[in-house]
Amino acid sequence: MNRNTLLYIFILITNICFAQNQASIIVKDSKTKEELIGATVAVKGTKIGGTTDIEGKISLQAAPAGEQTIVVSFIGYTNFTQKLTFPLSADVEVLLESDNEELEEVVVSTTRISRNIESIPTRIEAISMEEIDEKANMRPNNVSMILHESTGIQVQQTSYTSANQSIRIQGLDGRYTQILKDGFPTFGGFSSGLSLLDIPPLDLRQVEIIKGSASTLYGGGAIAGVVNFISKEPREKAEFSAIINQTNTGGGTNFSAFSSRRNKKVGYTMLVSGTIQKPYDVDKDDFTEIPKSRDLNINPRLFVYFNDKTKLIVGNSTTFQNRFGGDIFVINGKADSQHAYFEKNESVRNISTIQLSSQISENRQLVLKQSVSLFDRQIKVPDYNFRGLQTNAYTDFSYIISENKHTVLLGANLIFDDFKEKESLKPRTENNFVTGVYVQDNWDLTEKFLIEGGFRLDYAKRHGVFPLPRISALYKISEHWSSRLGGGLGYKLPTMFTEATETLAFQDVLAVDSKAKAEKSYGSTLDFNYQNTIGENLITVNQMFFVTQINQPLVLRTNADKQLYFENAAKPVISKGFETNVRFTFADWVKLFVGYTFTDAKATYKNTNQTVALLPKNKVNMALLAEKHKNFKIGLEAYYSDRQVLSDGRWTRPYWEFGLFLEKTFGNISVFANAENFTDTRQNRFEKVVFDAHNTPKFNEVYTHTEGRAFNGGIKVKF
Repeated sequence: MNRNTLLYIFILITNICFAQNQASIIVKDSKTKEELIGATVAVKGTKIGGTTDIEGKISLQAAPAGEQTIVVSFIGYTNFTQKLTFPLSADVEVLLESDNEELEEVVVSTTRISRNIESIPTRIEAISMEEIDEKANMRPNNVSMILHESTGIQVQQTSYTSANQSIRIQGLDGRYTQILKDGFPTFGGFSSGLSLLDIPPLDLRQVEIIKGSASTLYGGGAIAGVVNFISKEPREKAEFSAIINQTNTGGGTNFSAFSSRRNKKVGYTMLVSGTIQKPYDVDKDDFTEIPKSRDLNINPRLFVYFNDKTKLIVGNSTTFQNRFGGDIFVINGKADSQHAYFEKNESVRNISTIQLSSQISENRQLVLKQSVSLFDRQIKVPDYNFRGLQTNAYTDFSYIISENKHTVLLGANLIFDDFKEKESLKPRTENNFVTGVYVQDNWDLTEKFLIEGGFRLDYAKRHGVFPLPRISALYKISEHWSSRLGGGLGYKLPTMFTEATETLAFQDVLAVDSKAKAEKSYGSTLDFNYQNTIGENLITVNQMFFVTQINQPLVLRTNADKQLYFENAAKPVISKGFETNVRFTFADWVKLFVGYTFTDAKATYKNTNQTVALLPKNKVNMALLAEKHKNFKIGLEAYYSDRQVLSDGRWTRPYWEFGLFLEKTFGNISVFANAENFTDTRQNRFEKVVFDAHNTPKFNEVYTHTEGRAFNGGIKVKF
């Protein structure tokens, strides 16, 4: 036997021995086929096992020869057991299935390309259907609670007696946040004052939030950020869910029902929701903290599937809302000379949408969108009546090309927005016409380094051309660490519809002068992410820094006739700060979330106190949740808000608020109870809110709860 033959036999024996003691197993998600990092793989009855690496792979050392049982587990997935015979002739692929629909892979669509949230360079926060379902227990008739408890977002009440609200991100006024429903920007301008109150949550699949400039795809208004409410789509398995809720605050009743189904060619979704609310005066000062209200929302959508590649969605949403606040005596029909103040809001909103998407080829997609919305609102207070009609039309065309490591989005859109005041001797009007083209490139430079670059060119009637570049980058530092950096320019066309004018019901407010200039901004965010598993426990940490500067901010002034007018300030508004989010998941059924926001926003055009009004510099939100899927949920929440400065320079006191919710599931039926703000934190416990005589009252600025503690409970059904 020569030397070469001996060498060959030695190598063969070595390979056989190695194969007997090492097996490669790759763990993936059963639907997306994405590798699962940190999944636990063990050989049953032995101490052999470990966790998968960044490629979802594990090599089991010294696995005994013969038939063995492996057990694979991962947070949010059903445990997998399989018998394998060692040595293996090839790698084994194990596909894990999610044990809960709400814990599936998070795919976002606000950037117009559907991708795993972990692979998008733009920083996007996704509120899952599970979280939406929890918040719907607390406020079933609108989405304000979903956003109120998110880090870095402030839901600002703009009226003491009618409880209207707006969204503030990064300390900036609500007009700088773009609100979308399924990607359609139909909640701006005049209609923004009631936007949060007109969106029920029951049909929502996900809420996606971009903080900071997002101008490439959505243009003017997306300075502070974008909030996109994404609706459910029908599946072949029919779905029906309903919720009825009762509150102790004036005996309010909410109901919502959602139904959906599809076959090969046609599908539908239908949402109906309504509220009946009695007036509520918690401090017995004769003025409502919660107005008498009636609202109804009807939202049908039709889905037509021409084939596997082409889909048409046609929808219509109609909302009727009547809110009657003010003096309880007036609301109850007992007005007299001393009890005369009231505030009525009556509105009708109708939004019609159509979307056609076609997968032209494997790497080409065409999307056409069209929406038309009408918003008619009337505000009545003593000796003053304001009524206006807003008409908005939005047209968008986009073409997506995927080649090699690039996904390129080309598009153009047109926005027409027209407001006309009715029933006035001197009607105020606003009219905007904007057309723009945009391009965005998602470039997967390497597996670890991804770039998203975009450029938009808008032309606005009377205001000229706005070039808007934007860039974001994602770097996957290691298996557990990643970082994102992004920034861009933005602009906002002048409008008389702001938080400040909303609080005045637009009384004595002059239309924006034709000489007013558009506000221009630039902003940037930087964040770091950490994720790791420790046994059955998961920890995720996100640290984000932000800065936004708005030049030529539109500021409300008072003239010699005590009328209010807008002008551009010479110095900017600058908002900077950071957010910290930490989430712990213990054994997949106990979750602890802690969020902290530091915001330093300055209106540098002011001569004295430059801190932006009604903004806490420090905010903390915490939530502890214990849940067994399809069994029970129990949660405790705590929120801290720092002092806030009022418009007159006074400082408020800091405060805490606490909440507790419970839910028990019995098959398809759930019973829930919620104690919101059970420590009764409210502004009228800190200071007097209503001043002067009952018939000519003056109201303090609202900076915290006005209605105090609230208890509610109800029943949900799901089929």
